[in-house]
Amino acid sequence: MTEQKSHKTVNCPTCQTPVPWLDSNEYRPFCSKRCQLIDFGEWATEKHSIPGQPFYPVEEDDDSETLQ
Repeated sequence: MTEQKSHKTVNCPTCQTPVPWLDSNEYRPFCSKRCQLIDFGEWATEKHSIPGQPFYPVEEDDDSETLQ
């Protein structure tokens, strides 16, 4: 009798296809490169966003020190 390991499965965030969560799946949690690129495009065009106030880091000029 052969022992089978059960693997965790997750739904692809783009198309909802069940995807096994395995190290060999290079696109996880996506089912394919296509779904991965669709998701990336949605973030890039700001269809997806993380709620909250925008964060704008303060940049300091290197010229702020005055030589005397």
